[in-house]
Amino acid sequence: MSTKRSPSARTHPAVRRAAPPVPRHIGVILDGNRRWARAHQVSEGHAYRAGAARVADLMRWSEAAGIEYVTVWALSTSNLRRPEATVRLLTTVIVNGLRDLADTGRWPVRLIGDLGLLPADRADALREIEAATAGAPGPVLNAAVAYDGREDILGAVRALARDRAAGRTGEEVTEALLAGYLSTAGQPDVDLLIRTSGEQRLSGFLVWQAAEAELYFTPVPWPDFGPRDFARALAAYRRRERRFGR
Repeated sequence: MSTKRSPSARTHPAVRRAAPPVPRHIGVILDGNRRWARAHQVSEGHAYRAGAARVADLMRWSEAAGIEYVTVWALSTSNLRRPEATVRLLTTVIVNGLRDLADTGRWPVRLIGDLGLLPADRADALREIEAATAGAPGPVLNAAVAYDGREDILGAVRALARDRAAGRTGEEVTEALLAGYLSTAGQPDVDLLIRTSGEQRLSGFLVWQAAEAELYFTPVPWPDFGPRDFARALAAYRRRERRFGR
């Protein structure tokens, strides 16, 4: 069976020149939890739980602002190289945090990343959360877990190659066709990408989807990121002129 999904909802450049006052899709790199823990002299577990709780706030703010898609980077493939105890702590916090979100019944959770790299019980729990929230009415939360942007593209290329070899598609390979095989297939590209805690790089997050995103970096660590910080990010986005090379 083909793994192809619906084409990416990118808009023609001639139409996209004037950006709307509110982004349709935001991405957030949830950075600074461990630094926050050291600054507040608390455990890393406490910091991760505080950060997980902040994601629910982010979804509430996004829903109120009219944002349709939110992608958060909860765990990179590089993070999986940390000590086993740390990985189990992180994945436990992620599962519990997403369960709390699921219990609200407000937002559909979509998992992007390679769940096969996680402990089996954690991967199963995440899949159950995704299935349970599928019909929720609010903005979509893409939870990037065991995610790497280059691997996302590689996976799309491999899936497309398999479909072509099997004769399931003979279409010309275009940007829109390949985008339909990405983990975010059917969603618009990222308009605004936020990274907290002062780092000013993407680190491989949403390499394809954020190619034309407006970037916003803040020194505020993720557990301290509040409604005023979110409002500042949206205000900075509104001040940008999105010409897309024109």
